[in-house]
Formats: sequence, C-alpha cells, structure tokens
Amino acid sequence: MFSIRHLLTAGCLSAIARSVPSVLAQGHAGHDMTGMGAPLGISMDRMGSGTTWIPDAVSLPGRHLQAGSWEVMLHGFGFAQYNSQSGPRGDSQFALLNWGMLMVTRNVAGGRFQARTMLSIDPATIGGRGYPLLLQSGESYKGELLHDRQHPHDLWKELAVLYERAVGERIGVSFYAAPSGEPALGPVAFMHRPSAMDNPFAPLGHHWQDATHISFGVLTAGLFGRTWKLEGSWFNGREPDDRRWNFDQLKLDSYSARLTLNPNAHWSLTAGYGHLESPEAHAPGESQRRVTASVLHGTRLGKAGQWASAVVWGANQPEGARMTHALTGESEAILDRANTVFGRVQYVQKSAESLVLDTPQFGFASDKIFAVASVSAGYIRELVKVRGVTFGLGAMGTLNRVPAELRAAYGSRTPVGGAVFLRLRPGFAPVPPM
Repeated sequence: MFSIRHLLTAGCLSAIARSVPSVLAQGHAGHDMTGMGAPLGISMDRMGSGTTWIPDAVSLPGRHLQAGSWEVMLHGFGFAQYNSQSGPRGDSQFALLNWGMLMVTRNVAGGRFQARTMLSIDPATIGGRGYPLLLQSGESYKGELLHDRQHPHDLWKELAVLYERAVGERIGVSFYAAPSGEPALGPVAFMHRPSAMDNPFAPLGHHWQDATHISFGVLTAGLFGRTWKLEGSWFNGREPDDRRWNFDQLKLDSYSARLTLNPNAHWSLTAGYGHLESPEAHAPGESQRRVTASVLHGTRLGKAGQWASAVVWGANQPEGARMTHALTGESEAILDRANTVFGRVQYVQKSAESLVLDTPQFGFASDKIFAVASVSAGYIRELVKVRGVTFGLGAMGTLNRVPAELRAAYGSRTPVGGAVFLRLRPGFAPVPPM
C-alpha cells in the first residue's frame, strides 16, 4: 500500500521522478519527445481522458521519459486545501484531493499500444462523504444520497489498454478495454480538461456530463481520421459504490456513441449519446438516457502560457421522468510561468430528490425540479519548482444562486463558498509554435 500512498501524497511526483532508473532519458514536459510512430500523424498529446481529444494547440502538464522502445508518461495533481461552504447546508474541511497517472506506450504490429493506470487515495484524504460543495449531488454513502458534497473518487480511476492503428492513408482504427475506465459518451473529464485542470472543484453538472469517466467495465471501438473520430462503447452503466478501494462488479449492460471533430489545432467538438442501465444505486431498476455535447478551444498565450476554454452541455432523462439539463462554461489562462487564473459559470436543473429536499423538513415532491446556478473564479501563484514538480498557492471563491423556494434550506438565495489551497503538479510547458 506504501507505493500507492507515496505516489499521490505531497511528494508524489518528485518521488516518481527520482525513482525512475537513470537509463531513462527525460523529455519535454507536456510534449511528445519521441519519434514513436503516431497513427495518421496524430500526437499522443491530443489525448484527454479515456479516448477523448483536446485541441492540439494546448497541452496537459506531464513528465515524458524514454525506456528503450517504451515511452513513459507521468501525470497527476494534488490539492491540499481548506474549503468552506456557507449556510445551513455548508461545511468546512481540510483535505487533500489527489490523483496520479502512469502511461506507457510503444509501437506494436504497425500501430501504437498504450497501457495506463490512474489512481487516487481520495477516500483516505477527503473521507467517504467527500468534500463540501454547495448544490453538488450524485452517488451515495452508507445508503444515503450525497448532497452539497462531491463524492471521493475510487482508488482505481482507470486501468486500461488502448491500441490504435492506421489501416490506410486517411483512416485508422482504435480499441480500448478497461476493467475501470471511460466509455465514449461525455466530454473530456473535468480534471483532464485544460480549461479546468487547476480548478480544485468538480462541476455541479458532473453527473449530467462526464461522471462516466469511472465505469467498472468498458469496451470501446472507433474509426478515426486526422480531424475526426467516431466511437461506440459497451460498458457498465452503474455509478461506483461507496466501497472506494476495490473494483466494483464488472458489467457490460449499457451503450454509447460519440463523434469528435478537431477541425484545426484550436478546436475540439464532441457530441455523444448513451443508454445507462440502472446508474443510480438507490433506483436499481431505473435506466437513463444521457446526451452530451462540448466545445473546447485552446491557444498559446505569450511565450510560456496557454488559454483554454470549454462549453459543456449534458442532459439526463430517467425512465418515466422529464429531461434535465446542465450547462458549464469554464476558462483557464496560464499567463506565464508564475500566474494562472481560472473561472467557471454553471446552470443545472436538479430534482428535490437529488438534493435531498423531498423530506418532511422541506416537503418538496421528489420530482420537483429546481434551477440552480453558480459562478466561481480563482488565481494561482507558482511558488517553487522542485525536480519537475511545481507548487502553487491558490484561492478561489464561488457565488451560488438558488430559487426563492430554497432560501430557507440554504439560508440565502446567494450562498457562497471558497477555498485556499496548495496545488502541486508537473511543470507546464506550452505546445511549440505550429
């Protein structure tokens, strides 16, 4: 267990870098350093979470190393934070949000093979109920729905293999298999979006948009060209349970399809549809339709930065219920080597049941829908860079908006939240000029 904890606690990424044998040749952080054959010339750096794409003009921070014919990539974030959310439903907490990723890639049989794992010890460092976050909903703990909190992620966020191969000058095929992984349905998961990677909080629309990024059982097949990709998945539609350290029962009972377009280096557009079989543990016989769409944009900013933005929409329709929507707009600008600003605007339709407002105390019908919104902004100042890992001191604030009917529940129509945090991640390197 030591190796997992050592991977993801405060010294994690620098410890990994020190533990890599000296025969490895270090490459440029956040940028492909090898001459490894890329199917149709598509760089591995275009990959987001699962099999998603991000714009070529922006990158995610990581450490690339070479071990013979294998390329090794290390990636991860940690947020040691004090988080305070106001009002009767708020709470305060000191916690460490964290995840780390190891990915190895090599050429196999005329294509590119990749094995990856992503781990998190959130259950130990933020607890089984997760961290306070006003208006958040989704998943459960000890048989009770979580509300106004973001659930912890599982230890096994991803364990997967991916194979891509060109079958002509303009077309390629891909295959992805994962005991724990991400089907082809939503946008890039929030922690892998360049527009959100330094934001410590999950979007309020997470369970409308990208919550399937941890699914215990995924098979995906795809066709792709240089600027497009069409994929289909067969996967487990059930959300993870509250036993966070193990693998949930593997199932293949749901399906999805997704189209991605990268028309040029600055844009990535997706649209997806999925049928989720019994996604919620508290409603085991109830299936759900989900539709998603996203627009990601990115560009270089000066000599040492980048600016990434995203608009993400998702809609859920449980059996026999009305469709509800979630819309997220977010942006992050790495201004230079020392300063980062980010922000997010959200609108979500949530039921009284999901917010646990269908109790005698409040008296709302379970299927009553409330429109809630929030706006948040944050800033990070990089303090020091040690062995390829950068430490930044950050702060963010959030202003929420609830309907008049919920004033009593939340103590105000505009409850607020905020956090101060120490963020660590690999050093960032912008994409070279194209």
